[in-house]
Amino acid sequence: MNITQLFNQLIPGLVPILIFVVIDEFLGTKAGILAALIFGAIQLIYYKIKEGRVEKFVLIDTLLIIIMGLTSILLNNDHFFKLKPVIIETILLAILGVSAFSKYNYLLSMTQRMASNSIDLKGDQINQMQIQLRILFFIVLFHSILSVYATYYLSTQLWAFITTFLLYILLGIFFIIQFGYQYFKNKNVEFLPVVNEEGKIMGKASRQECHRNPNLMYPVVRLHLFNQEGKLLLQKRHQKSDIEPNKWDASVAGHVHFNESIENALIRECQEELNHTLTDFQLIQKRIYRGKSTALMFIFVGQINQLPRYNPKEVTEVGFFTLTEVNNLIKGQVTTQGLIEEYDTLKQIKISKTNKTKDA
Repeated sequence: MNITQLFNQLIPGLVPILIFVVIDEFLGTKAGILAALIFGAIQLIYYKIKEGRVEKFVLIDTLLIIIMGLTSILLNNDHFFKLKPVIIETILLAILGVSAFSKYNYLLSMTQRMASNSIDLKGDQINQMQIQLRILFFIVLFHSILSVYATYYLSTQLWAFITTFLLYILLGIFFIIQFGYQYFKNKNVEFLPVVNEEGKIMGKASRQECHRNPNLMYPVVRLHLFNQEGKLLLQKRHQKSDIEPNKWDASVAGHVHFNESIENALIRECQEELNHTLTDFQLIQKRIYRGKSTALMFIFVGQINQLPRYNPKEVTEVGFFTLTEVNNLIKGQVTTQGLIEEYDTLKQIKISKTNKTKDA
């Protein structure tokens, strides 16, 4: 359960307040309290029949109506009933306070238990969530104080506006600002899928976070292109590359975007880096790379017979090398760790296999 879901479940508990105000205006306080109580009972019956369960938020709200309503009638003072929204918000403040200001994020814990495919958020994501929860805490705290003031010093109509519509307005403004902030912040952010060792998508995270958090595994495509002579096309990684700049690497190497298939990512990366339209390729290996970051690598092989017109914004240089020359580059420590780990696999590839692929 996230904060939005929590508010959605609390909203039905505010409806009896509107019923109370309308009935109170025409029939008096006692009739208003009784009408609110009847509505709460109807809500309980509705959820029981429709979903076969007792909706706990409605149950708590109805019990509060009974307690506060009876107290108001017995003492002939409607202030007790009017304080019901404050009691509900006090419970919400406790949940927000624990989640926002302590080491135990109750809302995050509930969300992870209820969502089977959620990921374990870390670092910037948790910090950002706690900042949002702290802002919400102070919004609800302000509204609660204002509701108490309205209970004792303002008219029933103003009290009803403050305890219902004003709360919606404040929360609406908050969520609109948050949506706008996240939209503009993430507009140019590259998100990568976070996967498990089998490749199942568990969530997503930004490219920067994946690169600095080894607990987040993300998929990577790597392509080795041979020519008809059995020479391997290598690219020298761009000097501004996040990982191992200016080192010789596979013909094509790149990330898989969120909501992008492995095959489409391979074709896209080949076009972006080499200006080469890849039409035929073969998956030869899938392995996990562990370093400063953790990647699930999908290793492919294909064929190209001419040096491509590479993209200088993505690649520094390209060239064909025999496997012996590749080995010499490895010994000279000018290759990526990925190429080193894949070298033995590349030696097993027969030229006859690559001759079956089409030269796009």
